[in-house]
Amino acid sequence: MPNTFAMTAANRNSFVSAVFLTFSGNCREALTFYQTCFGGTLRLEIFEKQLQGCAEKPVISGSLVSNTVVIHGSDLVHNEGRILGNHISIFIQCSNMETRKALTEKLDAHKKVPFTGNLDEKIIEITDAFDVRWMLYV
Repeated sequence: MPNTFAMTAANRNSFVSAVFLTFSGNCREALTFYQTCFGGTLRLEIFEKQLQGCAEKPVISGSLVSNTVVIHGSDLVHNEGRILGNHISIFIQCSNMETRKALTEKLDAHKKVPFTGNLDEKIIEITDAFDVRWMLYV
């Protein structure tokens, strides 16, 4: 991730929130459009291979960081596919692993099925008790 406004804010607080959107093959186009709307710095991590059903190589991770908005996105969808409601996640950039672990425990509270992923990954996904998806990045 770039050293940007969001990173600076992360140093002042324990985490920074942003919007994470999942697109259906048009992440690059959408984030480029948002850049024309909001300005800012656009960064894209592109998948090395063409995937079946995609006209272009998909965006693994994209970010648009401006003074007014932070938008992260990807063309990679969840296992159940892109359906209304699952293409938006709340992205939280945590300042360190301890902060993320504490936030994961809070978001995991009151769930029937607790988080079983690997907390050592740079980015993890957790769905809270209200079926809200969170992308927690360190």
